[in-house]
Amino acid sequence: MKGIILAGGAGTRLHPLTIPVSKQLLPVYDKPMIYYPLSTLILADIREVLLITTPNDQPLFQALLGDGSQWGMHYTYAVQEAPRGLAEAFIIGRDFLEGGAAAMVLGDNIFYGRGLGRILREAATLQSGARIFGYPVRDPQRYGIIELDSNGAPLQILEKPSEPRSNLAVPGLYFYDHTVVDIAAGLKPSERGELEITDINNVYLQRGALEVEVLGRGFAWLDAGTPEALLQSSNFVHTIEERQGFKISCVEEVAWRRGFIDNSQFIHLGEKGEGKPYFDYLRRIAAEELSHANYKQY
Repeated sequence: MKGIILAGGAGTRLHPLTIPVSKQLLPVYDKPMIYYPLSTLILADIREVLLITTPNDQPLFQALLGDGSQWGMHYTYAVQEAPRGLAEAFIIGRDFLEGGAAAMVLGDNIFYGRGLGRILREAATLQSGARIFGYPVRDPQRYGIIELDSNGAPLQILEKPSEPRSNLAVPGLYFYDHTVVDIAAGLKPSERGELEITDINNVYLQRGALEVEVLGRGFAWLDAGTPEALLQSSNFVHTIEERQGFKISCVEEVAWRRGFIDNSQFIHLGEKGEGKPYFDYLRRIAAEELSHANYKQY
């Protein structure tokens, strides 16, 4: 399975912060926002990733991330000329996907929780149909909401319903089989002129091929697309990291623990920024875990 990160859009909810730069390049505490969806795909053992950006921002992403080889990955870049909907990502990515399955994560979505890697890797083995997630929220009117029956099977998905029959929001993380490109190509724009991801999910639902996994207590899903949410996300990451002494979505560490890079490559990455806290962390982790034979994968 290959991965797509949609990091386009104008980020208008974050203006004026995002007038000169993509929101996915803004910091969420101690690392760029784009590191968080990248680490989500790495946890799913996905090495080939398409990053879809705006035309103006693409050089900045390339300067930050390169070709991915430093983390044992391979990045391809593409442009979304205008914000024409999440589902357009699969049309843009047709050649990249080469007729295969796809995982897509939105560039401003952050996921955290014990056992998340196992859930993602299981989803990435999907051969047919689609798998999405449900996450309980207090204000379901603000989200795409999925209603489940008593057996946990999906009944319907509604976009920002005025009278929601469920409190399960659909986060920006999706796993689809190879038919997703043709489904996306067959969609008609919504009233707001966009190709909607909800319409893709509803096609799979109508086929009886949509699975939903609920991320309940113990999991965090953050959408850092507004000033308030950006601050909350930074505070959340800061609190966990300060308490536990481990970083969240440190791409170098996640790639190392998943076996994308070996010990010597990980050590080398830490040596690139001596005296800088982020890289000091990489060296500390390498020294502590390798010297005590305590190295563990996620």
